[in-house]
Amino acid sequence: MTDVNPDAVRDYLLDLQDRLCGALEAEDGKARFINDPWERDEGGGGRSRIMRDGLVFEQAGIGFSHVLGETLPAAATERRPELAGRRWQAMGVSLVIHPLNPYAPTSHANIRFFVAERPDADPMWWFGGGFDLTPYYGFDDDAIHWHSTAAAACAPFGDDVYPRYKAWCDEYFHLPHRNEQRGIGGIFYDDLDAWGFERCFAFMRSVGDHFEPAYLPIVQARHRTPYAERERQWQLYRRGRYVEFNLLWDRGTKFGIQSGGRTESILMSLPPLARWEYGHTAEPGSPEAALLERYLKPRDWIGVLD
Repeated sequence: MTDVNPDAVRDYLLDLQDRLCGALEAEDGKARFINDPWERDEGGGGRSRIMRDGLVFEQAGIGFSHVLGETLPAAATERRPELAGRRWQAMGVSLVIHPLNPYAPTSHANIRFFVAERPDADPMWWFGGGFDLTPYYGFDDDAIHWHSTAAAACAPFGDDVYPRYKAWCDEYFHLPHRNEQRGIGGIFYDDLDAWGFERCFAFMRSVGDHFEPAYLPIVQARHRTPYAERERQWQLYRRGRYVEFNLLWDRGTKFGIQSGGRTESILMSLPPLARWEYGHTAEPGSPEAALLERYLKPRDWIGVLD
């Protein structure tokens, strides 16, 4: 792995976690992250950081992990059978932020690096990740800002990158059992190795560095919006969809559980409160109906797609 530098990736990820925790604490003004370091018996470990019951954020989790193993779980080898029989290491930062105010959206980001090795073959490595937004009430300005910032993260790497990874995000964050999008998307990529290590690593850094300017201005614009019990109950109901996706479809959740990962850290993405209601329908013409009809549909928000 002469051209591959996992230590540099690890250093960047640790710094990114620190920077994002500091930015969210400054924005909240009350709550602070609890640091929970952990070790994994098979190798590696991480540090999970959780912030709860803030003025702005009901719960936010930002986790760093660097784990190693001798054999890969089925979640990996079913998708990439050529990985069978290889030692592996995976590192990344993953976060999910659940604001208190229903008008402020939930957001998720993940950037990760993976290496698999065996003595008789060249190492296999790739980068993956992205960020996506899950509003409970839709605003065109927010969607435009979010996707414009995502496009800016991709711009130095080619005109085709944002459209391709935007479409991949729409495809990935879809609930097949509901035929619904989880949110308004963003960018998602995986198996990125074709550009060589340095350029792929630069893209990972661009995605990581663009999350804060993509998300915090939206929170700042919405978290003081007055709301009542109706909006809160809708937020909790829609959070149920977030739970359904993470437990039923998310590949990262499946990989973490199947590889013997730390359950508390894997499931810290789940909201602190959620609700389900049988046969719920949004009132026609309501802001809740607008979310479903206008915002939870794949859409070109910034006019750059063919």
